Amino acid sequence: MERWVRVCDDKSLGNGEMAEFNHGEKKILVAKAKGRVYATDRICTHAYADLSTGFMNEDQCTVTCPLHLSVFKLENGVPQNPPAEAPLKTYKVKIQDAGIYIDIG
Repeated sequence: MERWVRVCDDKSLGNGEMAEFNHGEKKILVAKAKGRVYATDRICTHAYADLSTGFMNEDQCTVTCPLHLSVFKLENGVPQNPPAEAPLKTYKVKIQDAGIYIDIG
């Protein structure tokens, strides 16, 4: 079941930028790379670290955990190197009425 939630204005997130978003207990990372917006869980699957304080590589469409430097693909949440082994949950994203929406369903 889809449940779309407005995160922010589309123009407030530039290329190469990340933003944090909380919805209830969910901590979500929203990032824009190469003109596309991605949304994943914001907490690293290896250890409790907030990925919004990490490093984004726009060319590779990845985010690097600030704690142990695991790299995750923004598109599918798959870790690219240890110590993280489990992927991040990803969320569908749409741009509508000048806003960024994610499906938290």
